[in-house]
Amino acid sequence: MHNVAQRFERTEPQVHAVYDKIVKAARACGPVGEDPKKTCRFTLTRRTAFAGVATRKTALVLTLKSASDIKSERIIKHEQASANRWHLGDQAGASSRCGRSGDRDWIKQAYGLAE
Repeated sequence: MHNVAQRFERTEPQVHAVYDKIVKAARACGPVGEDPKKTCRFTLTRRTAFAGVATRKTALVLTLKSASDIKSERIIKHEQASANRWHLGDQAGASSRCGRSGDRDWIKQAYGLAE
């Protein structure tokens, strides 16, 4: 599979709806590229990647780039990539989730790091 649409063929409809909200929030910041990988993952890019998306049958795992760790019960994975860079994983399963202002703020911050 080498395109974004194919990633959603085996997922429940709300998974694609969540993804659409993520992309809409990112595009509110500026231009966004979608870069499918050979696996079940793809990245959202500005000049460089600012988010990784992995599809599951009933949810997405959204990994955002961050300048610091974010303490939240929603973050399921905290990975320090370097002294000033974190990769934070958030499982997004409910279609209403990604519209919250906190989600948009995290996406906006990640987008800003991808200059």
